[in-house]
Amino acid sequence: MRLFSLLKPCQLSCDELSTLLQRCMKSRTAKQAKQIHAILLTSGITRILASLESKLVGAYASSGDLRYAQLLFNKMPQPNIFAFNWMISAMGFCGHYGEAIGYFSLIQSLGEAPNKYTFSVVLKTCVGLLDLNKGKEVHGVIYKMGFECDISVGNVLIDMYCKCGRIYDGRKLFDRMLSRDVVSWTSMISGYCGVGKLNESILLFNRMTLEGVEPNDFTWNAMLAGYAMSGDYNKAFMFFSRMKREGLVPDLVTWNALISGFARSSQSVEAVKLFRDMLIAGVRPNHVTVTGLLPACGSISSIHRGREIHGLIYRLGLESNVYVAGALIDMYSKCGYVIGAMHVFEVTPIKNAALWNAMIGGCGKHGLLDFGMQLFDRMLKEGFRANEVTLVCILSACSHGGLVEKGMEIFRSMKEKHGVHAGKEHYACIVDLLCRAGKVEEAYGLVTEMTTEITESIIGAFFNGCKIHGRRDLAEQLAQDLLRMEFKKPGGFVTLSNIYAADEEWEGVEIVRELMKDKGVNKKPGFSSVSKQDDSVNFEGRTNMNLGAGGSRFSVYCI
Repeated sequence: MRLFSLLKPCQLSCDELSTLLQRCMKSRTAKQAKQIHAILLTSGITRILASLESKLVGAYASSGDLRYAQLLFNKMPQPNIFAFNWMISAMGFCGHYGEAIGYFSLIQSLGEAPNKYTFSVVLKTCVGLLDLNKGKEVHGVIYKMGFECDISVGNVLIDMYCKCGRIYDGRKLFDRMLSRDVVSWTSMISGYCGVGKLNESILLFNRMTLEGVEPNDFTWNAMLAGYAMSGDYNKAFMFFSRMKREGLVPDLVTWNALISGFARSSQSVEAVKLFRDMLIAGVRPNHVTVTGLLPACGSISSIHRGREIHGLIYRLGLESNVYVAGALIDMYSKCGYVIGAMHVFEVTPIKNAALWNAMIGGCGKHGLLDFGMQLFDRMLKEGFRANEVTLVCILSACSHGGLVEKGMEIFRSMKEKHGVHAGKEHYACIVDLLCRAGKVEEAYGLVTEMTTEITESIIGAFFNGCKIHGRRDLAEQLAQDLLRMEFKKPGGFVTLSNIYAADEEWEGVEIVRELMKDKGVNKKPGFSSVSKQDDSVNFEGRTNMNLGAGGSRFSVYCI
């Protein structure tokens, strides 16, 4: 790649330039793409072969240089589908899902014909947004154009429906597929594992083998991750043993599936132990391993374990990986070591929006509001665009810092300034902001007028505000609204129970608990983790409630 920089423009044909751009896309390097761009500009060759411009858009987009990609794309008189696909893919990859959808809409308005790759990348964008309605719209276009029969498009549709919470729609699509490959089966199995329907996933797993489709590593690992995410240590290892009996050797991907699965199910101690077993087995970790493991260190606030892994990351040469850096920042922030998080942020050579979000969010959680705001301004000045997560981090920081006016100003200008529609996470931050400031009635009005789904975090923030500011009347009013809505998340009800308990209204506590029981609302017990030398011990808390004639008493025991 270095040789072509020494060549004169006249020495390179269109085919040679095209080949070099293909290499740039594979290597994802912007520097060489800019050199080729300079050759194209000075030679005027773009007027001869416009398709080179499309490949140049792809080269910039694949390297993450969205600004250059957009500038070049906007100057193209008639961008082809190749250029559109790269813009959709790059925008989605960098978290700019709204803009990715915008490019897909532009394809339709210009009368361009999407291809199967277009549908694959735009459906992944719908998953990033968790926008089921948009996914259905895209599905409609796919059906009209006859792409539903394409097995690769069908597989991505199944994945979209499963990840957007419509597992049954995904299964209907799966059942009517004329032909299925191993990806089809694995997508459906992963969908069931993702929602904890492990019985259905194991039935499909056994059925695919009976139909002559051999499970691949991803299929086995999806099952292992499903059991791990459910927190079922025994079944995970039973399946692990079955995998070995089938003659498959657990590889890096297998270990990663187990470690990340246990970390995501809050089985942090088991995740750390598995990582230790993996090293003993002689398997070399990669960036996926450490990004899956670091959240476990953060959740148990084990900074010494996190530092050990950070040292290993340096020895493995993974410190410049943006995803590893993001996981390190998140871990250090959760452990309260913001200076360590900031050091990782500053030394990471290439930053993406997720890295900025992690650092801004870490500052906000620890009360460093001014510094978080400075980072936000710096992010925008350096050409990064705020996405949905960025604004959640900023609004959360305003909530923790008590900046009501600033928070409301940002919330109201989200669409106009940043092109981001307010979602349930943004509403949760604003409800928390208002409740912390004592504006509980205003928060109640906001919740009752919401057009988005009311989530547990929104309810929890509101009930906590009612508890702090003594507004049991509003808490009870919203509780009645929730019962009419068939709300079945435990957090809000538990907080309402605590409000009654704080006022020694034990009858109210019992009524809430009975309502939870009648509606099948269950709260998993919390746990505490105590570090002991090189190990950690978990203590699980359970409530033993005895409401008798002699009075009310609550006891908490550890097991």
